Amino acid sequence: MKFILATKNKHKAQEIAKILGVEILSLLDVDNPPKIIENKKTFEGNALKKAQVVIKKYNLPAMGDDSGLMVDYLKGAPGIKSARYAGPNPTKEKLCKKLLKNMQGAKKRSAKFVCCVAIAWPDGKTKIIKGEVRGRIINEMRGQHGFGYDPVFVPLGYSKTFAEMKPSFKNKISHRAKAFRKVKQLILC
Repeated sequence: MKFILATKNKHKAQEIAKILGVEILSLLDVDNPPKIIENKKTFEGNALKKAQVVIKKYNLPAMGDDSGLMVDYLKGAPGIKSARYAGPNPTKEKLCKKLLKNMQGAKKRSAKFVCCVAIAWPDGKTKIIKGEVRGRIINEMRGQHGFGYDPVFVPLGYSKTFAEMKPSFKNKISHRAKAFRKVKQLILC
């Protein structure tokens, strides 16, 4: 089975392909990819919009996901704007530095990563699946792996950041792993 994932993030596509064990095409792998504006107010809404735009264009099973970090001290920010929190085309360094600056002096450091996945099939059927992992934001960047906020997020029950964990281990416990394990059960049934 082959799916098109509505993303141009090669790291995300690789991570998801490893979790699912099926062929995943990203928007980097197809001709004339559509430009998708993430303008919905929820992770679920953005994920569904992505999947629907892609299936309409290519008529292949499609997945859209929207993921982000929700920090309690920041009242849920960066939330659906996680990828754009530090401006266009941000590096993990820029994202983490802006987050740490905005949390300077914060005693409440709890946060969660959220991943919503929308799957759309050519017959019009859709399904939305969600995965979360709770944790905390530390005061400095640690680790070389991962992307985004991985260097500052320590999941509950662990002492290492996502960026300090081997990618194969992170892919077992992350919000994306939780959501896409549910997706795997759905598509393999």
